[in-house]
Amino acid sequence: MNYLRKNSILILLLFIAFLTKTIAQNTTQSSASNSGQITCFVYHRFGDNRYPSTNISVEDFRNHLAFLKINEYHVVTLNKALELLIKGKPIPEKTVALTIDDGYKSFFENGMPLLREFGYKATLFINTKQFGTGDFLSIQEIRQIIKEGIEVENHSHAHSQFVNFAPEEIADTFRNDLLKSQDIFMKNFGYKPKLYAYPYGEYTPEMQEILREEGYVAAFAQKSGVISSLSDPYALPRFPVAGNYSKIDGFVRKIKMEYMPVQPVQNINPVIQSQNPPELKLKLVYPEMIKTSLIQFFVGGQKDGTISFNPETNIITVKSIHPLNTRRTLYTITAPSTAKANTWHWYSFLWINKNVEE
Repeated sequence: MNYLRKNSILILLLFIAFLTKTIAQNTTQSSASNSGQITCFVYHRFGDNRYPSTNISVEDFRNHLAFLKINEYHVVTLNKALELLIKGKPIPEKTVALTIDDGYKSFFENGMPLLREFGYKATLFINTKQFGTGDFLSIQEIRQIIKEGIEVENHSHAHSQFVNFAPEEIADTFRNDLLKSQDIFMKNFGYKPKLYAYPYGEYTPEMQEILREEGYVAAFAQKSGVISSLSDPYALPRFPVAGNYSKIDGFVRKIKMEYMPVQPVQNINPVIQSQNPPELKLKLVYPEMIKTSLIQFFVGGQKDGTISFNPETNIITVKSIHPLNTRRTLYTITAPSTAKANTWHWYSFLWINKNVEE
């Protein structure tokens, strides 16, 4: 049986190498367009078919890890990657971070064995109210994976949709929840978290400021994209991997993406106010990196908006044609690279319509 298993794994690895060999051909060791970037993926459940929209099969997760191994990706924990980014130190080419949200038992049972097999570490975001209940990891299981080098960081206490509270209540409600989760971390694991993943990916400027005050170095929203020095450290992107988006071909497309060299012109509250559809203005910081004549704009994955680019100011202005009527909608801007063939740059901004219930 061991012989058959080893041969099956070898065949799988050879297949993935054949499928994705163009990655290595398109990647150089000193590309100015992708130096200093981190590609981050977020998973939830592993081999749990009861919840297909948040689940990845064990086979597909193995394929992801095999691809990373074959193509010699530098897989690191978030804290290590972000430490380099924040300090302005060089980030190795093809740096990838693997993250898991919520802390389900299926990670311990089906995800961890594969991470051990391939020798990779990851970052787990947990909400402290649900330790040991239902499908969630127990304190003992979390302590065990911490000993094995898995980072465990904060995903709130009660996993609330904080933007649903009255505007004047959001800050206090979020702070109280944060302090409660931190106390539980200290009591059970002996440290205060440095990273935060917003429940449902939803946040406000007040929540970001509280995280800064509490000493968090970064926080993650629910949007796709690649992390760079231009990214807002308290609204960082991660590529979601689950359901129909967990197959190896989709994983390969995401890992080939590079960061879009843009920043919002001003600080923006992602919770939609009076203007719906909202307008987004972005400053193109390094216009030489992309083919500006081929910039594309998507609203929730559809070409359903207007886009303009001013080459004199390097300002990109985008807006949906129709009001945003879903709870969370992404404005996504992409453009092909000027330095690499068949390579695209990607940026997403998350809008939240709090009037829409999930």
